[in-house]
Amino acid sequence: MSAIQFTEERLLKVLLAPVISEKATFVAEKNEQVVFLVSPDATKPEIKAAVELLFKVQVESVQVANRQGKVKRSGRFTGRRNHTRRAFVCLKAGQEISFTEEAK
Repeated sequence: MSAIQFTEERLLKVLLAPVISEKATFVAEKNEQVVFLVSPDATKPEIKAAVELLFKVQVESVQVANRQGKVKRSGRFTGRRNHTRRAFVCLKAGQEISFTEEAK
Protein backbone atom coordinates (compact mmCIF):
# COMPACT_ATOMS: atom_id res chain seq x y z
CA MET A 1 0.00 0.00 0.00
CA SER A 2 1.42 3.37 -0.94
CA ALA A 3 2.01 6.02 1.70
CA ILE A 4 -0.72 8.55 0.98
CA GLN A 5 -0.19 11.93 2.63
CA PHE A 6 -3.11 14.11 3.66
CA THR A 7 -2.86 17.63 4.99
CA GLU A 8 -3.56 18.02 8.70
CA GLU A 9 -6.03 20.81 7.93
CA ARG A 10 -8.12 18.45 5.76
CA LEU A 11 -7.99 15.63 8.32
CA LEU A 12 -9.33 17.91 11.04
CA LYS A 13 -12.40 18.63 8.86
CA VAL A 14 -13.15 14.98 8.00
CA LEU A 15 -14.59 13.85 11.35
CA LEU A 16 -17.66 15.88 12.34
CA ALA A 17 -18.85 14.15 15.52
CA PRO A 18 -19.02 10.79 17.26
CA VAL A 19 -22.38 9.04 17.04
CA ILE A 20 -23.60 8.21 20.53
CA SER A 21 -26.77 6.20 20.22
CA GLU A 22 -28.12 2.86 21.34
CA LYS A 23 -27.16 1.23 18.04
CA ALA A 24 -23.66 2.77 18.06
CA THR A 25 -23.10 1.55 21.63
CA PHE A 26 -24.23 -1.97 20.68
CA VAL A 27 -21.85 -1.98 17.68
CA ALA A 28 -19.00 -0.68 19.86
CA GLU A 29 -19.43 -3.50 22.39
CA LYS A 30 -20.08 -6.34 19.93
CA ASN A 31 -17.65 -5.54 17.09
CA GLU A 32 -15.18 -3.20 18.81
CA GLN A 33 -16.06 -0.42 16.37
CA VAL A 34 -16.59 3.30 16.84
CA VAL A 35 -19.14 5.27 14.80
CA PHE A 36 -18.48 8.81 13.53
CA LEU A 37 -20.41 11.33 11.45
CA VAL A 38 -18.04 12.26 8.66
CA SER A 39 -17.86 14.80 5.87
CA PRO A 40 -19.93 13.76 2.79
CA ASP A 41 -16.83 13.73 0.57
CA ALA A 42 -14.55 11.88 3.01
CA THR A 43 -12.80 8.75 1.75
CA LYS A 44 -11.92 5.64 3.75
CA PRO A 45 -8.15 6.39 3.79
CA GLU A 46 -8.86 9.96 4.96
CA ILE A 47 -11.13 8.72 7.75
CA LYS A 48 -8.51 6.20 8.87
CA ALA A 49 -5.77 8.85 8.90
CA ALA A 50 -7.99 11.35 10.76
CA VAL A 51 -8.92 8.88 13.53
CA GLU A 52 -5.29 7.83 13.95
CA LEU A 53 -4.17 11.48 14.10
CA LEU A 54 -6.81 12.74 16.53
CA PHE A 55 -7.14 9.78 18.92
CA LYS A 56 -3.63 8.22 18.70
CA VAL A 57 -5.00 4.72 18.02
CA GLN A 58 -4.40 2.14 15.28
CA VAL A 59 -7.29 1.55 12.85
CA GLU A 60 -7.81 -1.86 11.30
CA SER A 61 -10.61 -1.06 8.84
CA VAL A 62 -13.28 1.50 7.94
CA GLN A 63 -16.78 0.96 6.56
CA VAL A 64 -18.95 3.87 5.48
CA ALA A 65 -22.71 4.20 5.13
CA ASN A 66 -24.58 6.99 3.40
CA ARG A 67 -27.89 7.66 5.15
CA GLN A 68 -30.67 9.47 3.34
CA GLY A 69 -32.42 12.24 5.26
CA LYS A 70 -35.98 11.54 6.35
CA VAL A 71 -38.85 13.47 4.82
CA LYS A 72 -40.76 15.29 7.58
CA ARG A 73 -43.94 17.34 7.65
CA SER A 74 -44.86 20.38 9.63
CA GLY A 75 -48.48 21.20 8.94
CA ARG A 76 -48.93 21.39 5.18
CA PHE A 77 -45.24 21.92 4.49
CA THR A 78 -42.85 19.09 3.81
CA GLY A 79 -39.14 19.22 4.30
CA ARG A 80 -36.21 16.86 4.43
CA ARG A 81 -33.47 16.33 6.99
CA ASN A 82 -29.90 16.45 5.73
CA HIS A 83 -28.24 13.35 4.30
CA THR A 84 -25.46 12.02 6.54
CA ARG A 85 -22.42 9.83 6.03
CA ARG A 86 -21.34 7.58 8.88
CA ALA A 87 -18.05 5.78 9.31
CA PHE A 88 -17.78 2.54 11.26
CA VAL A 89 -14.14 2.43 12.37
CA CYS A 90 -12.78 -0.94 13.50
CA LEU A 91 -9.85 -0.57 15.88
CA LYS A 92 -6.99 -3.04 16.23
CA ALA A 93 -7.02 -5.39 19.23
CA GLY A 94 -6.31 -3.62 22.51
CA GLN A 95 -7.18 -0.15 21.15
CA GLU A 96 -10.06 1.88 22.59
CA ILE A 97 -11.66 5.30 22.20
CA SER A 98 -13.82 6.45 25.12
CA PHE A 99 -16.26 9.37 24.87
CA THR A 100 -17.56 9.05 28.44
CA GLU A 101 -14.76 11.03 30.10
CA GLU A 102 -15.63 14.51 31.33
CA ALA A 103 -14.00 17.57 29.78
CA LYS A 104 -11.76 19.48 32.15
